[in-house]
Amino acid sequence: MTRVTHEPAYVLHHYDWSESSLIVEAFTRAHGRIALVAKGAKKPSSNFRPVLLPLQPLLLSWGGEGEIRTLKGAEWGGGLVMPTGDALLSGYYANELLLRLLAREDAHPRLFDAYAALVHVLASPDADALGAAALRAFELLLLRQTGHLPALDRQTLTLAPVSDDAPYRLVVEGGLRAAHGDDGAWLAGAAWRALAAAMDDDAAFTATLQVVAGWPAGEQARLRQQLRELLHYHGGGNPLRTRQLMQDLQRYRSPLKSP
Repeated sequence: MTRVTHEPAYVLHHYDWSESSLIVEAFTRAHGRIALVAKGAKKPSSNFRPVLLPLQPLLLSWGGEGEIRTLKGAEWGGGLVMPTGDALLSGYYANELLLRLLAREDAHPRLFDAYAALVHVLASPDADALGAAALRAFELLLLRQTGHLPALDRQTLTLAPVSDDAPYRLVVEGGLRAAHGDDGAWLAGAAWRALAAAMDDDAAFTATLQVVAGWPAGEQARLRQQLRELLHYHGGGNPLRTRQLMQDLQRYRSPLKSP
C-alpha cells in the first residue's frame, strides 16, 4: 500500500460519494492531480469538514492503490484567507482549468508553485488591481506546462524569430504566426518575446505577471482573447461553467449593457 504524508495540496473540487463521504479532486505538488475519498467528511463531527476548502493551502496524507485513494489526514497550511468577490470566482475559474487540462497523477511542480502564487494574489489586497494579469500569467504557464503553448519568440511554422514591431497572433493548431488584416487580436513581436523571457525566469509566475500587468488594458484584452481560444480548444471545447457565471454576473451588474 502506498502511503503519502503531509503533501502540499489544494482542493480543486469535491462531490458526493455516499451519504457521509466525499470524493476530493486535489492538486498536489509532487503527485499532480489526484482523487481521494474522504470518508465521513459530510458528518458534522468530521475533522475533514472545516479543512477541505478550495483556495486554501493544505497538507494532505493518503494511502491505498487504484485510481481513488483514501484520505487519511488533512491540515490547513496557513498563510492566507479565502478570496472573496470576483477574486473568488477567478480562483474557481483556475480550478476548473486545472480539472480540464491536467491528467491525473501527472506532476507539475512549477505549475503548482504558479497556482499557489496565483492564490496568494487573489487573497491579497492587490486582487482588484492585479487579479486579471495574474490569471493571464497562470493561463500562459498552464498551457506551457501541459504542452499546448508554442515558443513565443519565433514563428511556429517557419521557426523565424519574431520582429519586435511586427504583429503576431496565436492560432489554435497553427501556433504563433504573422497576424493577418482580419485578425482582431494580436500582439507585437516585442510583447511575445517579453512573455517568452518571463516564462523562462526562475520565478516564472512573478516575472510573467509583471510583464502583463505593465501592459495597457487593450493589450491585456488581446492576450486574453487569444489564450481563451487555446484554452477552449484544449479543454475539450465545452464552455467553462465559471466563465459563464462571470458573464452572467457582468450582465446582471450592467443591465443596460448589450451582451
